[in-house]
Amino acid sequence: MTASPPLHPSLPAPLWNPTPHMPHTPATPPTSSAPSATPSAPPASSAPPSSPSSVPPCTSLASGTVREAALAARSAADRLAVTTGAERDAALVAVAARLAARVPDVIAANAMDLAAARAAGLPDAVLDRLTLTAGQVEDLAAMVRALADRPDPLGEVISGAVMPSGLDVRQIRTPIGVVGMVYEGRPNVTVDAGVLCLKSGNAALLRGSSTARHTNAALVEIMREGVADASLPPDALQTVPGATRDSVRELMSLTGLVDVLIPRGGRELIRTTVRESAVPVIETGVGNCHVYVDEHADLDMALDILLNAKTQRPSVCNAAESLLVHAAVAPAFLPRALAALAERKVTVHGDERVRAHSDAVVPATDEDWGREYLSLDIAAAVVDSLDAAVRHIRLHGSGHTEAIVTDSQTAAHRFVAALDTAVVAVNASTRLADGAELGLGTELGISTQKLHARGPMGLTALTTTKHVLTGTGHVRGAARKFPDLSCEALNTPTP
Repeated sequence: MTASPPLHPSLPAPLWNPTPHMPHTPATPPTSSAPSATPSAPPASSAPPSSPSSVPPCTSLASGTVREAALAARSAADRLAVTTGAERDAALVAVAARLAARVPDVIAANAMDLAAARAAGLPDAVLDRLTLTAGQVEDLAAMVRALADRPDPLGEVISGAVMPSGLDVRQIRTPIGVVGMVYEGRPNVTVDAGVLCLKSGNAALLRGSSTARHTNAALVEIMREGVADASLPPDALQTVPGATRDSVRELMSLTGLVDVLIPRGGRELIRTTVRESAVPVIETGVGNCHVYVDEHADLDMALDILLNAKTQRPSVCNAAESLLVHAAVAPAFLPRALAALAERKVTVHGDERVRAHSDAVVPATDEDWGREYLSLDIAAAVVDSLDAAVRHIRLHGSGHTEAIVTDSQTAAHRFVAALDTAVVAVNASTRLADGAELGLGTELGISTQKLHARGPMGLTALTTTKHVLTGTGHVRGAARKFPDLSCEALNTPTP
C-alpha cells in the first residue's frame, strides 16, 4: 500500500491510508443508476460503491414500529460510515434535483396542513412557521445543492502527534450514527435535518409535528427517492412511525439504536425530552433574546437593529423578545423606538419608566420578562447601568442570543464576558444567530447547552471523534525496539 501524504504538517505519513481532508470538488449528479460496464477500481481508502441491486427500494415510509425504523436506520448508518464524501454529495445533488422537480407536490401537501391548522384555529405564529411557498421550496433545493459543495467534515484531523516511540496518533472526525429529531410544525426543519445528517454520514429519524404531517411526509419521500437515485440506502432518512406521543416516548427509550436526540421547538417539548429521554439529548433552547441599548449607543443604529430583531420575522427563536435601554439614553431613544414599534403593530409590555413615554405601552407582568412571544410583542425596561442589564438578562434570559448596541469597546467586552449565552451580538441583530448567516450552510437548531455543541449547529455538531493509533508493532511496556520515527530523528541528516 502506498502511504498517504501527511495529514498534519509535522507528522510523517502513516502506514494506513486514510481519506485526506482535501479541498472539496463539487459533486455532480449521477448520470445513470446502472453500473458501468468497465468500472474503475475504487481507491484503497474508500468502500466500494454499492450497486443499485444492493439498495432497498424506496418504499412508503412511516409504517412498522419505531424500533423497526431505528433498526433500519442503524443499518443505514453503518453503510454511510464507509461512504466517501463524493458518494454522499452525489446523493445531496440528487435530493436537490428531486425537490426542485416536485415543488407542486410539496405545495399541495402543505396546503392540506395549512387548511387543517386554520380550521383548528391555530395562531398566526404557528401558521407562519408551517407555511412553505414555492419559492421557499426552491430555496431549500438550492441550499441542498450548496451543502453538497461544502467540504466533507468526516476524516478531518483535529489534532495529531508522533509519540517519542514513533506511534502516530490522530484524532479525526467521524459520524455520530443515528440522530433522532423531534420538532414542531416547521417543515423546513425536515429538509435541514435530513440533509445535514446525510452530508455528515448519519442516519436521521425525523419526528415532526402532526400539524405538518402531510408536508413532512412529502418531503421525506422526495429525499428518500434522491438518496436511492444515488445508490445509497433510503432508510438513512425516515419519518418516525406513529402520530401520538407514544411514538416519541419509544424513540426516547431506544438507547443502543439511537445515538442522540435533538428536540427543536417550544419550552415544554424541550423540557419533556430532556427529562424523559434515555437517549442522550442535545438541548436546543427557546429564544428569549434581548437587545440592550447602551448609554454609548448610536441611536440610529440601535433603532435599525431593534426593528430588524423584532419585526423581520417575529415567529422564530432568534427574534428579539425583550428590550433594555440605559437610563441615560432612554429619553432620546424610547419615544422614537416606541413610535416605530407601534407603526409596525408591535405591542410593548413595559415597566413604569417605559410606560412614561407612551400611553400605548401595556404594563409588563413578571411573566413577560421571561416569555418567548413568537409574535408582535416585546417586553421593555429601563436599566440604570450595563451591570443592571446583565443582571436582568441572567435572571430572565434563555441562553440563546443577546445583543448590545454600543460604541464603547469597554462596554462591549464586559457584556460579552459577563453573559453565559450561546451567541452574543455586538452592534448586530439577534436575527443573525442562524447557521446560514454564519456560514454553516444550514443548521439543526441553536444549542444552549455547553457540552458537545453550543450555538448554531451545523455539520461539525453532527460529528464525534475517534483516535487512530498507527504503529509498527508497538506494544505497551516493552523495551524500545522500533525505529525512531520522531520528527527530530526524521529531520536529522544521515552521516
